Amino acid sequence: MKQLLLFVLLPLFSFSQNFTKEQMAAWQQQAHRVTIIRDTWGIPHIYGKTDADAVFGLMYSECEENFERVERNYLEVMGRLAEVDGINKVYDDLQMQLIYDSAEAKKDYANSPDWFRKILNAFADGVNYYLATHTNVHGYMLNHFEPWFALMYTDGSISATETGGLTTQDVKNLYPLKDIPGAAMLENDKLINRERLSGSNGFAFAPSRTESGNAILYINPHVTFYFRTEVQVVSEEGLNAYGAVTWGQFFVYQGFNEHCGWMHTSSYADVADLYKEKIIQKGDSVYYEYDKQLRPVRKKQIIIRYKKEDSVIQMPLTVYYTHHGPVMGSRDGKWLSLKEHNRSYAALLQSWSRTKAGGFEEFKKIMGLRSNNSNNTVFADDKGNIAYWHGNFMPIRDTSYNWSLPVDGSTPATEWKGLHALDATIHIYKPVSGFIQNCNSTPFTASGKSSPNKKDYPSYMSGDVQNPRALNAIRLFDNDKKFTIDKVIAAGYDHYLSVFAILLPSLFDAYKKLDENDSSKKQLAEPIRVLQSWDKYSSENSVATTLAVFWGNQMVLKLARLREDENENDQIELFKLLAKKTPAKEQLEILLSSVKMLESKYGTWKIAWGEINRFQRNTGKAKETFSDDLPSFAVGLASARWGCLPAFENRPYYNSKKQYGLSGNSFIAAVEFGKKVKAKTIVTGGQSSDPSSKHFTDQASMYINGQLKDVFFYKEDVMLHVEKQYHPGE
Repeated sequence: MKQLLLFVLLPLFSFSQNFTKEQMAAWQQQAHRVTIIRDTWGIPHIYGKTDADAVFGLMYSECEENFERVERNYLEVMGRLAEVDGINKVYDDLQMQLIYDSAEAKKDYANSPDWFRKILNAFADGVNYYLATHTNVHGYMLNHFEPWFALMYTDGSISATETGGLTTQDVKNLYPLKDIPGAAMLENDKLINRERLSGSNGFAFAPSRTESGNAILYINPHVTFYFRTEVQVVSEEGLNAYGAVTWGQFFVYQGFNEHCGWMHTSSYADVADLYKEKIIQKGDSVYYEYDKQLRPVRKKQIIIRYKKEDSVIQMPLTVYYTHHGPVMGSRDGKWLSLKEHNRSYAALLQSWSRTKAGGFEEFKKIMGLRSNNSNNTVFADDKGNIAYWHGNFMPIRDTSYNWSLPVDGSTPATEWKGLHALDATIHIYKPVSGFIQNCNSTPFTASGKSSPNKKDYPSYMSGDVQNPRALNAIRLFDNDKKFTIDKVIAAGYDHYLSVFAILLPSLFDAYKKLDENDSSKKQLAEPIRVLQSWDKYSSENSVATTLAVFWGNQMVLKLARLREDENENDQIELFKLLAKKTPAKEQLEILLSSVKMLESKYGTWKIAWGEINRFQRNTGKAKETFSDDLPSFAVGLASARWGCLPAFENRPYYNSKKQYGLSGNSFIAAVEFGKKVKAKTIVTGGQSSDPSSKHFTDQASMYINGQLKDVFFYKEDVMLHVEKQYHPGE
């Protein structure tokens, strides 16, 4: 279907919002019912009379710390990031506008019960009051928030938008926009991320596995740095949640209250499907075949805008829908529509309600809403219960179809047939093994002998595979060892790079068999000795880590082809195949190439990992910049792809010699649920986004070395560590 695009040039500016005297008076009154106490780490503890008051204070506090990130998250789900970032975000915006319907969000707001509408109103009012009292702060595009905005962004995950295996080329095939780059969202989808082996870790330990006899939960999301902020939010209506809040949201996404805690890891469960539609065109009308009848394809006009220099380009575009959902693209001449559940009132209600759960039974009842679209959940409570749910929203489907590929959209046989009951989804309750681990990995080894049986579930419930981090976690937990909160933290910061236990033996064998007269024998003698004497733990001072990582980075370029040729997704099996299938000569050539690459860039291959691998924070902006000329911290952590549990994903910045961390460990919490909650946390760098603040990098060294700070959860403890106390607007 060809598109006739009309490009309109508009000036680039953002309108300021004038708030009425009545609005200001109401907000000031609500602000006086809210107290924000920032402790000696700069963390806000927000106390409100009602839940709505607490949400008002939370949103005000988030904007104080980083309004830019609050706004960007909503621009993203509204499909408007290209208006800020330019042409590279056009296809991302197109996809978001196809999937996220603001009209439906507005309808959900109108139909919300009064109590929840008060919370939604408080969400918008908190942001707007911040803008009204900070006239020097201007959004890129949003200078007034509406309550329905929250219903556009109902899941706090970094990978919340499910597209069913859609590719950039699929979208371009149907919506060819000349000179527009492909979508970053699709280029960084879950399949690609699985190849990169990044993700999150969640661990839970039952009383049988702890020295205190209390359950312990470890919360360790791996996301882009500063994706969330640390808070406590309390009301007189039973809210008392502590943890990480995704910018712009009003619920603690990963955290705990006085009775229980929850950790989410991104799931590869199949919760969105592509349908191949049979399209028939009659004149100017477009139809699709369904159940041997023709149905009209619904058309909709949208406008995609993108920044170009000091102006905004407008592109009107016709998009299409079937009863399955938006037509996202085409493949092999077939239009692909998407059935998904990326945004819903129930999902937002579930996200909010779980923060007030009183324990396992209440939490399970909330999970029964079955609207969490993209996450696994690791749980622990003060009664000693630990639990795990692999996914949550799970449609029932005909198992005779391969749901990992687009299915026939013309037959009712491929329709979703309701949702699986909660207890029919993959889960673990009160395991005899006493532990649960999930590292974005298969649920079928999540709890040792208590793990679920793969044969008991349809394949679409888990596309997750075994990965190096999970292998490391199993090594640490599948035994009789008892843990304390500090021992759990130490395990969470275990630097063992399990992949190299798989890859290096074949390299050593190749070197051993190398002819003595081969010139490489002498050239590689010392590098091989260094690697052979290495314990496979990464550290700041380790030359072997540097050598192994540079060699490994070239070796893993073969993984994508191997996965395709061998029809294998399990990461451990892929690494075994990589070691087995890569010719001995080639492995040695790659090592020699790595040695020469290091010598060329750094003058010697004998360079410690911490000299290259650095943490740096300069601006606090959403798009950070890095420089070898500015101070930075040496980091001994390594990428999750190698099995390092405390992930630290780095890259060089333009022409820098050093490589700077961009993602990986972010907010981390270890929580013990006894008669009183005991918890320790850390965030990347520090709480503040202001470079002039003492809280900009005051946690950096602790973050790097796994030294978590004590949480001030109870009001009496907070009052002993007050740095600043105020009402919003003061």
